[in-house]
Amino acid sequence: MSSKQLMHFRNILKGIKVGLGQDIDRTVHTMQDEATIFADPNDRASQESDIALELRNRDRERKLIKKIDETIAKIDTGDYGYCDSCGIEIGLKRLEARPTATLCIDCKTLDEIREKQVAK
Repeated sequence: MSSKQLMHFRNILKGIKVGLGQDIDRTVHTMQDEATIFADPNDRASQESDIALELRNRDRERKLIKKIDETIAKIDTGDYGYCDSCGIEIGLKRLEARPTATLCIDCKTLDEIREKQVAK
């Protein structure tokens, strides 16, 4: 992969990371501002449910930020764009669709088939 392509993916990853960071900050401020105690148990339950959903989403985003950091580190070491399983290059179309991809499409497909078989 050329240095121009690597810089392109680095910029995409940094943009995603900045956007996720802004979402997390906005959620924290919103939760602090809307911290009201409702007298009605139904209102309180609804608020707690909303908060739980929001926290679950932020946890997913936190994990994605960690994966983005790992991917940027791979770019720095020159390992980006290669499948962790078989070592071949991951296609550019796949990396454009999912810049944090660590498996080529064939290995990912096999991985998903294994997951389905284990789940049954």
